[in-house]
Amino acid sequence: MKPIKAAAIQMDISHCKKQDNINKALMLSENAISNGAELIVLPEVFSTGFCYEDLDNAGESEPCPTIEQLRDFSRQNSCVVIGSIIQKNGKEEEEEQEMEREEELEGKGKVERRKNNFTNMGFCIENGELAGTYTKTHPFGKEKGYFTSGDQIEPIRLKSYDLSIGLEICYEMRFPEIARKLAIAGSDILITIAEFPNPREYQWRSLATARSIENQIYHIACNRTGKDPSSTFFGATMILDPLGNVLADAKDKECFIIHDIDPKMMKDTRKAITVFDDRRPELY
Repeated sequence: MKPIKAAAIQMDISHCKKQDNINKALMLSENAISNGAELIVLPEVFSTGFCYEDLDNAGESEPCPTIEQLRDFSRQNSCVVIGSIIQKNGKEEEEEQEMEREEELEGKGKVERRKNNFTNMGFCIENGELAGTYTKTHPFGKEKGYFTSGDQIEPIRLKSYDLSIGLEICYEMRFPEIARKLAIAGSDILITIAEFPNPREYQWRSLATARSIENQIYHIACNRTGKDPSSTFFGATMILDPLGNVLADAKDKECFIIHDIDPKMMKDTRKAITVFDDRRPELY
């Protein structure tokens, strides 16, 4: 793994206003690039928020227009961009069949259609190319009625930087098994993207720190700020080192934070405290 300068974008997401949010994210990302950032992290569903009332417009089918705009930005700036969007999941023929089922099954059919047709898709773009995707495996609360769960948890490899990204999404930070699986599989950086709302700031900070310490890994925990129709958000986007020290903290402002990620520190930490060598998985 090569050293890399990483930035996390903390922004208020205008509800269902896709292009406005993309423009804001790109502006903040350009500012981060001007300060030397090579890796950009955006919040969960940064382009729309959880736009339940207009998922047909919020969701995108391949080739996803939002991803294409970010690919262009990544290519022009020779950088990595990470985040998530709402993706449509299914063919048009399947959608038509589901619409017919709605008429037959009334309200139940509507939920079933939505569950079949949308995912919370994490993405990692490297120098203009899609390096990999991750579908959120643990939807939270209301999300379960609209999003299909993913069924794979594995790192995403960045070839030009010789490093692996472990990506998890929001609620998944409460499941230590996810971060541990990503760490064991060779992740060099853990990234959590989120829409973590008030009044859970203490939980957010504690969980983010715990995932860093227990896995002896750099952790970029990128949350949104502002408000949507149902919640307010505290922000608290952070970059933490493998000892759990907070290297950068966005507090509650719209801004970017930036810091160097030093692979030597992770190696030194794991050499000094040999957690991974001392694990006894046969007992777990």
